[in-house]
Amino acid sequence: MADIRTVESGKYNKILAETLKKSGDFEKPIWVDLVKTSSHKMRPTLEEDFWYRRSASILRQIYIRGTVGVERLRTRYGGRKDKGMQPPRFVKSGGKIIRTILQQAESAGLLEKAKGKKAGRIMTKKGRELLESVQ
Repeated sequence: MADIRTVESGKYNKILAETLKKSGDFEKPIWVDLVKTSSHKMRPTLEEDFWYRRSASILRQIYIRGTVGVERLRTRYGGRKDKGMQPPRFVKSGGKIIRTILQQAESAGLLEKAKGKKAGRIMTKKGRELLESVQ
């Protein structure tokens, strides 16, 4: 069995997204088709499975990095904003989508809040087993 770190992230996230979609623990909110993922984007995403792919990507990030909070994930999914005549600059992504995904993962039993000095979310045993079984 290959380690999650050695598997190509794009292929792994697709498979995990399909698994999450079938599980029924993650529900795509009604508003997600109307909002941009970040202020550096021009339009909302048109991907049909965006919610499940972003959920899979966030779960993979937490598995690899350990304790991860909303701010670190906002930085991870941010990007370069075109400011017209001004030089472009980096902006973080929006936090509502990330926060909602983390809450859904917590209610599914895949994540829990970290108890210690470092704030954020960590994987539960159930979450680790799910991510390791998908390959």
